[in-house]
Amino acid sequence: MSFTRRQTLGLGLGTLAAMGVTTILPRTAFAQADGDLYPSEAGDFFVHPISHASLVLETPSGVIYVDPVGGAEPYSYLPPPDLILITHEHGDHYDAATLEAIMGEETEIIANPAVFDMLPEALSARARQMANGDSDNFGDIGIEAIPAYNTTEDRLQYHPQGRDNGYILTIGERRVYIAGDTEDIPEMRELEDIFIAFVPMNLPYTMDVDQAASGVAAFLPTYVYPYHYNDSDLDRFEDLLMDEIGGGTEVVRGAWY
Repeated sequence: MSFTRRQTLGLGLGTLAAMGVTTILPRTAFAQADGDLYPSEAGDFFVHPISHASLVLETPSGVIYVDPVGGAEPYSYLPPPDLILITHEHGDHYDAATLEAIMGEETEIIANPAVFDMLPEALSARARQMANGDSDNFGDIGIEAIPAYNTTEDRLQYHPQGRDNGYILTIGERRVYIAGDTEDIPEMRELEDIFIAFVPMNLPYTMDVDQAASGVAAFLPTYVYPYHYNDSDLDRFEDLLMDEIGGGTEVVRGAWY
């Protein structure tokens, strides 16, 4: 029995297995629209790059939007969010008008304390705050708020230590790291067992490709998505990373721009 790629995606791997069909496909064969599908013990989940620093995860426990901006139109082909994660207050990560436009009836928001204090009353009533070091759950997904900050002297004003969040989501056995705006801080370099990492690389707000490659080489995710990179040299990032680790981490270039 054979299936087209679209039929395979529509049925899902679990359904195919129940039908007695053995399907072994590389990650790139799972692409659906502008998203990538990854298997986990909790069920398959999709990654949808949206734009710059905005992304959507479709998981077995619900749909998670991360730093949604740009109005409702970029998300029109996706289900409404069950959860929205906000890393920090800059306009390419937080926009109250976009949040109001995309909120579903049951949508919840998790934000760092600085953004939580900025939310309009109607949004703050459906929000909770997480500071660096906090942990929480959304359905079966574990959520950890981890630091995101600048360390280079002339960049400290952009993301001061202790204000902004990165997030680690645990989906089944898969740990997904969303770095937010940060340099290659010790808290990043010490990460373990990361399946997918979203890592920024643009100056002056985050880090250059050399720092990003060095940071990723320290914690060795299975997949890394460069994001928030503008015109940074992704070829150089990939070459530097491969020179340092010799393989083991796949660089995934999403359609962010």
